[in-house]
Amino acid sequence: MWCNHPIYTILQYPEVLRSFEKQFSVINFIGVVGAITPWNFPLAIITRKVGPALACGCTVVVKPSELTPLTALAVAEVALQARIPLGVLNVVMGNASDIGDALLASPEVRKITFTGSKAVGKKLMAGAAGTVKKISLELGGNAPCIVFDDADLDVAVQGVDECVVFVVSLTMLCNLQLASKFRNSGQTCVCANRVLVQEGIYEKFAEAFSKAVQNLQVGDGFTEGVAQGPLINEAAVQKVESFLQDALSKGAKVILGGKRHSLGMTFYEPTVVTDVKSDMLLAREEIFGPVAPLLRFKTEEEAIRIANDTNAVSLGLEQSVYQTLSITIGLAAYIFTNNVQRTWRVPEALEYGVVGVNEGIISTEVAPFGGFKQSGLGREGSKYGIDEYLELKYVCLGDMNRN
Repeated sequence: MWCNHPIYTILQYPEVLRSFEKQFSVINFIGVVGAITPWNFPLAIITRKVGPALACGCTVVVKPSELTPLTALAVAEVALQARIPLGVLNVVMGNASDIGDALLASPEVRKITFTGSKAVGKKLMAGAAGTVKKISLELGGNAPCIVFDDADLDVAVQGVDECVVFVVSLTMLCNLQLASKFRNSGQTCVCANRVLVQEGIYEKFAEAFSKAVQNLQVGDGFTEGVAQGPLINEAAVQKVESFLQDALSKGAKVILGGKRHSLGMTFYEPTVVTDVKSDMLLAREEIFGPVAPLLRFKTEEEAIRIANDTNAVSLGLEQSVYQTLSITIGLAAYIFTNNVQRTWRVPEALEYGVVGVNEGIISTEVAPFGGFKQSGLGREGSKYGIDEYLELKYVCLGDMNRN
């Protein structure tokens, strides 16, 4: 360890009646941390894990994705330039399974933090049981974006009883949705995976949204003006194609895009799909591509049911079938409305760890980030993210009245 003393002490028990005792709590760093990171944000996710770990006094072993190893090496180089002692931040590359098994088996590694697939997360969770390691997991999402029919007015800000009310315009809504859906080519665990639009504005929104998407420039991300780059590899493109084919076979319609881009390689056209139903793969699974499926809903209650996927009626399916389709993840969700009561009511009802209201980009290092259900365990960011790398110890000092 490069920090061998407690972080701080909290005097928590001043009300103790026994005058001969003193009680307090001490917070210590947890120890060696194994951080396993994905390819889609190869710098940001490493820093979100390494930063708080180092601040708490832990040492870290980073296993980056084999698809983006050079970014992790660059982080290690910067750490050396910053004079972080040798051995404090370590990067290990190689076979993911072998390295993961080694981290899990080592009794010196006291904490595992992982961002990636649900399948791998479950394996790590099971493997961590062998040495009872503390573990935090971020396992992806299927973010709903709920657009209510009162979100079609001009942008305005007005004070009402000392409250500020945002009235969201359709143009602003489309721009926010663009940012949420198509950033990083849709390869983002918190991007809007399903767009739920109230039926009264469905056609109007679909038309305006597709026009906005049509203006997205696809190409090399280093080129000025480019808004969308390629997908990570051929397998990612094939996944998008299979999801889209499933939707089309069940009655969905492509109103924009829907095929590989003329640039070739792994570029895919920004795509908008209408008449999507909740039993289609585009709505059931995390797409991780530049495809925006638009679903209809009638009432607020129905929108919440579809978003949480807790009621078979919303799918029009038999209960036995519904159980095999149930969405069991809950990372991020978004709603757009100018109804003040709804801005409080709906987020409370959504079973998601992160909720944006009239905003499409909500992640920030000062706020807790993490999901409900099978989207993971623990939080990153804020003081709650710091707690993931700490251990709490209670100390009782007896016989303190002796001279």
